[in-house]
Amino acid sequence: MLPIENWITWIRREFHREPELSFREFKTQQKIMNILQELGIESEKIANTGVIATIQGSAPSPCIALRSDMDALEVQEAPTELNKDYISQNRGIMHACGHDGHIAIVLGAARLLQEKRETLSGSVRLIFQPAEEQPPGGALRVIEEGGLNGVDAIVGLHVFGDIAAGKIAFTPGRFMASSNLFSIKILGKGGHHSRPWDCIDPILIASEFIDAVNKNVRNRIDSTKYVLGIGKIEGGAQFNRTPDEIYMLGSYRTFDDHETMTIDDIIKQTLDSLMKKYAKDGYEYIPTYKLDIFHGYPVLMNDEVFTKTVYNLLKNKFNDIDGNTKPIFGAEDFAFYLEKLPGIYLSLGTENIQKGIVERNHSNKFDIDEDILITGANILQTIVLDFLENTGDYIP
Repeated sequence: MLPIENWITWIRREFHREPELSFREFKTQQKIMNILQELGIESEKIANTGVIATIQGSAPSPCIALRSDMDALEVQEAPTELNKDYISQNRGIMHACGHDGHIAIVLGAARLLQEKRETLSGSVRLIFQPAEEQPPGGALRVIEEGGLNGVDAIVGLHVFGDIAAGKIAFTPGRFMASSNLFSIKILGKGGHHSRPWDCIDPILIASEFIDAVNKNVRNRIDSTKYVLGIGKIEGGAQFNRTPDEIYMLGSYRTFDDHETMTIDDIIKQTLDSLMKKYAKDGYEYIPTYKLDIFHGYPVLMNDEVFTKTVYNLLKNKFNDIDGNTKPIFGAEDFAFYLEKLPGIYLSLGTENIQKGIVERNHSNKFDIDEDILITGANILQTIVLDFLENTGDYIP
């Protein structure tokens, strides 16, 4: 077997070449199971395309879980000087968010821990989870199918292209935002542009809604505590006709459930107000609207005690640690695990200007400074070993 630094890079490239979309990670699943078998770790399938395994130490408990996501994005990867040896072979699909790196990091940690299994004071659950990129996500299925049974705590890690390579960043409490989606269909009255008095223009209502809802939310919530945007508008077919309806799709993110509910209410109140404003005599049931709101991933909350203990551990072993970083508007279904168990989610930087690795996550040129893969594996190994020896420091 290759030295671990070379092995972990080889693994990352193997997965990068064959990315798969959410709940379609069948080849990814089989590759992971094959690698675990080579390491002497038995595994099984979970959540349809996921993998679960346990490294058995001297006792079944305490047990700590390490989680990696697996899925890729619908992105056509752009050729670069860096990726010519491992560019995606699946057209229109790319590991543009670093999940290939996450798989490699957790497998690297698994190899390191498996080599020490006889001295482990407990066990380690390995969770390779599908469909992080597709709400409602794969985490809920892992939980429903018993993936956390017997687990006392959980650790996850994500690489980020806007953080310097090797830097570790996290914070106690709120770390990542909730993700919420809304769709709106506005029904008006179509007609010719030469007779606007015979029409109720849903495009005009929609444009006023976009302006009004942003103003109304800003008046109620500090602008640093949320983001809101419209991602899609559909309506109309020709240049000189007012359409009968228009469709909008948008999303918003917050760090607080109360603010989520406030935005829900503001969206509805804004729409109700506009329906009254654009009502006309003779049209009893229009304008009207259909609003659907989907609450996706919850706010990701790092356990306070667990996270502070991790900070005190890592600051003595790694050079660049920020244990009180600013929360980010990214969202992650790892939040569902942290609703069930104490644990932590960390960021690991991968930006390296000297190497030309400067693209952000989800870019079609996103890449990873592969030197940080072994750093990630060592971070996970360090936390696991200390947790198993000093569980009471993490879980009072």
